[in-house]
Amino acid sequence: MLTLAASATAQEVKNLTGAGASFPNPLYQKLFSEYQKVNGVQVNYQSVGSGAGQKQILAQTVDFAGSDAALSDTQLASAPGARAGQTGERSAILHVPMALGAVVPIYNIPGVDAKVRFDGATLANIFLGDIKNWNDPALKALNPSVNFPNLPITVAHRSDGSGTTSIFVDYLAKASPEWASKVSKGPQSTVNWPVGVGAPQNAGVAASVKQTPGAIGYVEAIYSRQNKIDAGLVKNRAGAFVDGTDLATVVTAANVVIPRDGRVSLTDTTTKTGYPISGFTWILIYRDQKYGNRTEAQAKATVDLLKWMITTGQQYYTALDYGKLEGGALNRASTLINTITYGGKKLAK
Repeated sequence: MLTLAASATAQEVKNLTGAGASFPNPLYQKLFSEYQKVNGVQVNYQSVGSGAGQKQILAQTVDFAGSDAALSDTQLASAPGARAGQTGERSAILHVPMALGAVVPIYNIPGVDAKVRFDGATLANIFLGDIKNWNDPALKALNPSVNFPNLPITVAHRSDGSGTTSIFVDYLAKASPEWASKVSKGPQSTVNWPVGVGAPQNAGVAASVKQTPGAIGYVEAIYSRQNKIDAGLVKNRAGAFVDGTDLATVVTAANVVIPRDGRVSLTDTTTKTGYPISGFTWILIYRDQKYGNRTEAQAKATVDLLKWMITTGQQYYTALDYGKLEGGALNRASTLINTITYGGKKLAK
């Protein structure tokens, strides 16, 4: 009777809200549409970028946030309800892995239809502004069969706080000491770009590149396919030039131990066939849901949604070009969801 009552109470909640990363937005819109069909709960997710999503979850204005960038220790410590010394799955805010994706370099080079090859140092030098033209010797050396035009490179980057940026610059920092010393030493949602023009969200960068001959940018792989923009191959640590639009290379990159708090970097993978600019996208949610005017029914409805997303919902991942959670990643996501409470009472069944 108690279980039935709790279930009935959860069903009274008809609306949930989320905001954040544009990286998983195509997937989330599909999942939330399907979830409403079977559970009657409408999920309003605003694709405003990881940085904005993080701000909203810290301000407790949404049920959950989407982010491709992990909160820093400082951000976690600033969260309402955070206690000194609470780490891992006992943190005030949990990072629940939800899906895998790749950040790919996209380009618009008139007359070039080939899959252009890049390595980390060359990408870093382009985004540092050190490589200014498509017929630069460094690009020719990586692509001897490509006839590059004598065309200036226009860099396009995110103008908003972005998890896609965080994954991309994390890779550049590992691949280029110069990038690490001049721009960022690791993952950051925003950086002071040395060159280029900014655009909001993945869709904005994709549009900027598509409209600008000679442009290069970085987006989550699905946006290159949706907008029919060429995406380059990237050299991994094993020396292979890997296609980030191939899901198998992204899932392979996730063959790592997932820490108890879910926060992990997948960039610069050591796996032989793994794509080196891969990453998780997370749902950020408070471990204890009893805060503000939040009800137990609202908390239970949110937990039910997350459990559905990583179980039944995964049937929609591959068709939308997102990597499924498998093995350790799936186990970690399930474990974290099971630790969510309401006033100390566990919500997951």
